[in-house]
Amino acid sequence: MLDTSARLLRLLALLQTRRDWPGAELASRLGVTTRTVRNDMARLRELGYPVEASPGVAGGYRLAPGGVLPPLLLDDDEAVAVAVGLRTAAGRGVASMEESAVRALVKLEQVLPDRLRHRVNALQAFTVAAASSGPEVDPQLLAQVATACRDHHVLRIDYRKHDGTDSTRSIEPHRLVHWGRRWYLVAWDRGRSGWRTFRADRLRVGAPTGHRYLPRDLPDEDLAAYVRRGIRTAIHRCEARVTVQAPASVVVGRVPPDVLIEPIDEGSCVVHAYGSTPEVLALHLGWLDADFTVHDGPPELVACLGRLAARFGAAVSELPSRRTAAGRSRPPS
Repeated sequence: MLDTSARLLRLLALLQTRRDWPGAELASRLGVTTRTVRNDMARLRELGYPVEASPGVAGGYRLAPGGVLPPLLLDDDEAVAVAVGLRTAAGRGVASMEESAVRALVKLEQVLPDRLRHRVNALQAFTVAAASSGPEVDPQLLAQVATACRDHHVLRIDYRKHDGTDSTRSIEPHRLVHWGRRWYLVAWDRGRSGWRTFRADRLRVGAPTGHRYLPRDLPDEDLAAYVRRGIRTAIHRCEARVTVQAPASVVVGRVPPDVLIEPIDEGSCVVHAYGSTPEVLALHLGWLDADFTVHDGPPELVACLGRLAARFGAAVSELPSRRTAAGRSRPPS
């Protein structure tokens, strides 16, 4: 059986892992009686932790939000995951995140034991992160929208569409989706009576409306796929799946932020490319600056690639002879 101090730490760790805990289940986890659990909860309250209890047979305990952030208890894997996540937080599409992440990382690394610090350093040293070129989003805006999603508050937003026009909407926000290198809001548009997807960097939240809404069934179980389909349906009409003979970390800097890239190995990846027309898509594939094989794509794309190949081949067909002639006329050095 754990001694009192170790048991309190274990109890606190359990309370931080989920919202509600039945007293009997906590007692079973700790190998003590429910009376001991009650006494331990009283000790945690004395230490300043806001532990709430609900009475009755189905009652239990929860760690309520408090005015001061309590110490977090992390196991080894959780500590490494948090440290690596903080180190890679910069450039993830949220404005001013880098400075906050660095401050938090310094605090965490000061208390990491050597064995975990070595793991974090190794992961960082041998991991290559592609720089983000997507637009930045104000973290306060994301927090405001996420809170409205949680509390079912109607929002009034000003939104700039991809064609540059502005509109004012009354929406029921449901989910934020981080896809590609951008943030999107999936919401029910009250004025248009339908689901809409909004880019977070293009919206501004107005004054609170004070109205609440009843949650609706989401338009798709896989909201990331729903957002991806919506973007491509609205703007792009030609898609292809190609295998590119280049690392994913290199290709990511040569494609738009919302293109899906699937690494195969260290030297190749699958790219789900798109364009408004077959000609535009063919040019996008050329910009990859790497050999590629088309697996799925419209016949018009294949024909367009053939025309471009013939055109480029004709453009360089006389270059070797010109070089040779230039070489013969060049005076000896």
